Amino acid sequence: MVKKKKKRKEIKRKLLHKYRLVILNENTFEEKISFKLSRLNVFITGSLFIIALIGLTTVLIAFTPLREYIPGYSSTKLKKEATELTYKTDSLVTVLNYTNKYLDNIRKVLNGDIANNKINRDSIIEQFKIDPSSIDLTPIKEDSILRAQVALEDKYNLFEKNTKDVSQILFSPLSGSISQDYDVDIKHFAIDIVAAKGTPVKSVADGIVIFSEWTSETGYVILLEHKDGLLSVYKHNGSLSKSQGDLVKAGEVIASVGNTGELTTGPHLHFELWNNGSPVNPRNFIDFK
Repeated sequence: MVKKKKKRKEIKRKLLHKYRLVILNENTFEEKISFKLSRLNVFITGSLFIIALIGLTTVLIAFTPLREYIPGYSSTKLKKEATELTYKTDSLVTVLNYTNKYLDNIRKVLNGDIANNKINRDSIIEQFKIDPSSIDLTPIKEDSILRAQVALEDKYNLFEKNTKDVSQILFSPLSGSISQDYDVDIKHFAIDIVAAKGTPVKSVADGIVIFSEWTSETGYVILLEHKDGLLSVYKHNGSLSKSQGDLVKAGEVIASVGNTGELTTGPHLHFELWNNGSPVNPRNFIDFK
C-alpha cells in the first residue's frame, strides 16, 4: 500500500514538475522568450490541438467541396449527371417499349396474324343515331335557377365594361384610402394607397414576377406580368415576399407596405397598371373600395 502511494506521488511529481523552455539568440545567447511547462500541460495542450485538428479536418471534408478530392466520396456533379441519366434512361425505356409494341403490331398485321375485318361505317352511324323528337329539351328547375343567378351577376358586374381592354378580373392589391389619384397631366400614372406600415400587398391577378429589386428613388419594387400583355407595378414597399421568376396567384401576398425610396412621403403603396406597354387608370379595372 505504501509503495502504491509512493508510486502515485512520484507520477504526480513528474507530471507537475516545472520545466522552462527558453529560446535564445544563437550568436549572443540573449534570451528572447521562455515558457514554463510541465508534462501535464504539454499533454493537455497537445491533446486539445490534435482534437481541434481532427475536428477542422472533419468539417472541411464534410461541408466543403474538398471532399470530392478524397477517395471514397462521390462528386456532386457526378451525382447530378447520374440522376439526369437515370431519368433519361427511364424515358428512353418507355419510348422503346411503346415503339416495340407498335412495331410488333405492324409485324402481326404484315404477317397476317391479325385479321383485317372490314367495318360497316353506316351501321355504326345508325347504331348511335338519335331521334330529336324523342328528346325533352324543356329546362329543369335547377337550370332555370342557375340561369337567373348568372343573369343577375352579369347585370351588376363591375368589370364588364372593361373586357375590351383587359380580359381578366383584377382584385384590389390593398385596402386603404387613396391619397393621390391617376393623373396623366402631371404624369402620375398610378394610384397611391395609404395604409399602415407592414400591411400585406397582394397580387391583382395570376402572373409571374419579372422584377423584384431595390431602387434608390422608389425603394423596394416588384413588377408582375399577367396574361394579355398586362403588367402591375408595386412601389415603395417595406419588404418583398417574392423573387424574380416566381409564379404567383391572384390575392397572394407579394410585399408589405413601407416607406422606402427617395420619392416617398409616408407609408403607402404606389400602384401602376400597364396594358400592352401603355399606362392605364387602375380605377377602370379595380374596385378600391
